[in-house]
Amino acid sequence: MKAFMDKNFLLETETAQQLFAAAEKMPIFDWHCHLSPKEIYENKQPDNIAQLWLGGDHYKWRAMRSYGIDEKYITGDASDYEKFCAFAKVIPSLIGNPMYHWTHLELQRYFDIYTPLSEKTADAVWNEANAKIAAGGFTPRALIERSNVACVCTTDDPADSLEYHALIQKDDSFRCKVLPAFRPDKALNIELPTFLPWLAAMEATCGEKIDSFAGLKAALRSRIAFFAQMGCRASDQAFSYVPYAPADDIELEMIFSKVLGGEKPDALEADKYRTALMQFLAGEYAGRGWVMELHMGAMRNNNTKMFRAIGPDTGYDSIGDDAIAYPLSRFLDSMAVQDKLPKTVLFTLNPRDNYVLGSMLGNFQTAEASGKIQFGSGWWFNDHIDGMRAQMRALGNLGCLGGFVGMVTDSRSFLSYPRHEYFRRILCRLLGEWVEDGRFPQDYDLLGDIVRGVSYENARKYFNFDQK
Repeated sequence: MKAFMDKNFLLETETAQQLFAAAEKMPIFDWHCHLSPKEIYENKQPDNIAQLWLGGDHYKWRAMRSYGIDEKYITGDASDYEKFCAFAKVIPSLIGNPMYHWTHLELQRYFDIYTPLSEKTADAVWNEANAKIAAGGFTPRALIERSNVACVCTTDDPADSLEYHALIQKDDSFRCKVLPAFRPDKALNIELPTFLPWLAAMEATCGEKIDSFAGLKAALRSRIAFFAQMGCRASDQAFSYVPYAPADDIELEMIFSKVLGGEKPDALEADKYRTALMQFLAGEYAGRGWVMELHMGAMRNNNTKMFRAIGPDTGYDSIGDDAIAYPLSRFLDSMAVQDKLPKTVLFTLNPRDNYVLGSMLGNFQTAEASGKIQFGSGWWFNDHIDGMRAQMRALGNLGCLGGFVGMVTDSRSFLSYPRHEYFRRILCRLLGEWVEDGRFPQDYDLLGDIVRGVSYENARKYFNFDQK
């Protein structure tokens, strides 16, 4: 029997173990996450491990609810210690859940604690971890640097001032680059009650009235230019389903005026607006050499009662099952025919669509970049052993796995970087199986290049990280 999560964890073969030696020390390019630039700038030392682990982490909240933990101990007014003990009680029941592995990787890598967490060990882990936190070295910047992160790309609204990015960039003592990524979801969701308040925020940021669709595009163009000045290399859009409904300028202005007048657009009108705005944005991204990330397939805010109580992004989202092949094809083609399709990363939350995306890539590749159209890594409900293997196997079967830009953290936690190690172990395990099965030569120079590329180098080149 193998030891619990030892140095060869998940590395089933000798080949996998040798390949992991090539991956293990590679830097991390965290090109999609939800870390707060304000928290990175302020760089506050946490008081305890519960603050590091449980604040804002809806993955953990969802697991605790599934066990039957009362909301008081999740997002309620229980003490940090009580919340930690509640989480510790849940952990042994998460057998088969990636959170079990993430939790123990984080304890091992940041706290040098190898004791499995449970209700019985909660006090000992709490005391040992907090003693190490009290000794220092657990601020956001310290954790980022200890994790060997070369670059962090946050997700930022077009109306954001990016003031904390500016402050971080003036600080030469912090070696990790922190760059904004353009996230225009609030601009796209014209049918939601958040649209008009967001539009007012955009007007305040831009210093002018936005009273037409043409005016909105001009305002977004100015914000894209500002984000570019701040080092932005990527945009990110999230869709429950892929919209594609072409419309002319007259109709688009009518839809925009209708919403300004306080009316809600119908579903088709909203899709026409979203289609036109995405086409505009994609063209702007292509002109600047940005990467366009499309996250598809999340069905959000399913629990109305809890949405009203604690808001979005709190653990009440799930996988959607809308068809994506046709509208995605038509959207990508509408940009390619104009030579305005940017480098694009396609993510699906529904693993049913792995082969849809894996085959879609090949329709729009060009010599502009290696793997210009990328299949994003196993994401959110798929960033576990089975999900990441399935995504890489699909990419390997249908495309160019050696050109893959690899893992995204997609996290709000500064302790989440061992997820990259988890991904690299899974990658090396998969490649090791293929080599030892005689399906690929045992050429460690070549294999090492592939592993280093997928771990870091491919993303560095793809996002022009060396660009000044």
